[in-house]
Amino acid sequence: MNRRVFLRGSIFVILSLPLAAGAQPPRRTTTIGWLTPATVEGHWNAFREAMSALGYVEGRSVIFEQRSADDHLDRLTRLAADLVNSKVDIIVAVSPPAILAAKQATKTTPIVMAFWGTTGLIESGVVASMTRPGANVTGVYMFAAELDAKRLETLLQAVPTARKVGVLDPEAVPLTEVQRAAQALRVQLVITRVGLKDGYQRAFDSMTRARVDALLVPSFPRFFKDAGLIIDFAAKRRIPAVYEWSSMAEDGGLMAYGPTLTELDARVASFVDRILKGAKPADLPVEQPTKFELVINLKTAKAIGLSIPPSLAQRADRLIE
Repeated sequence: MNRRVFLRGSIFVILSLPLAAGAQPPRRTTTIGWLTPATVEGHWNAFREAMSALGYVEGRSVIFEQRSADDHLDRLTRLAADLVNSKVDIIVAVSPPAILAAKQATKTTPIVMAFWGTTGLIESGVVASMTRPGANVTGVYMFAAELDAKRLETLLQAVPTARKVGVLDPEAVPLTEVQRAAQALRVQLVITRVGLKDGYQRAFDSMTRARVDALLVPSFPRFFKDAGLIIDFAAKRRIPAVYEWSSMAEDGGLMAYGPTLTELDARVASFVDRILKGAKPADLPVEQPTKFELVINLKTAKAIGLSIPPSLAQRADRLIE
């Protein structure tokens, strides 16, 4: 009798195990779309590292679908639609052109901005307000337009005799804030378009003919991606230039002023994480950077024959010697 009870109990346990295991829902893999005008490895890798720090394992708990327009902005609309049709769970859109393309492609798929840099975020209809975005878009506002104006001011402190300042133009960055700052600072801007074919060679040839005294490289993914080229051209022409990211000064640019990429990408990853856990983009306030860094490369200054004023050097967060 005890043997029968034991056998019955054993059979019950054995039969119950698959049912209990089957009751556990399979772990779902999240798909994140990454939409950008140009592939910037530093930005892309920083975001993936930030997601990893939050516990997401690439290839297991998360899959990334990367789409780059390779500097052809007219491709962004098609690429955004492709991500939506691929049923990604969320789209991370890099820079205003990509954000606008993603916004046009979907009213339902959550979109995280990385980053909106120009003015007109509310006026463009991307969000209803900074505190209550109100639709399917939220993320990070980077002050890029305002920071470009601040970079111009800082550049003129490094080169106080400058009267003509070149500005690289990808035809996608509104320069209203920079133009307003230039007028107040009484300097002439030489806005120079950078085409895709032989773009930088022609741009620097044009600025050399115009006899620019200094160069502002505005905030735009393409300029981050092509930083090495720009830095080399500026060095050969001995043109003092200011850039966006600290890595650009570390790589030989004269100076850089802006937020830190690691902080911004950590914020973007935080938005993605919260949305995947159930938060609605409409209810997540747009965030802004809190850390800004001025980096001056004294080796580059010496190489181009420029003496950095002590007052500016004292304000720098880092000096590269």
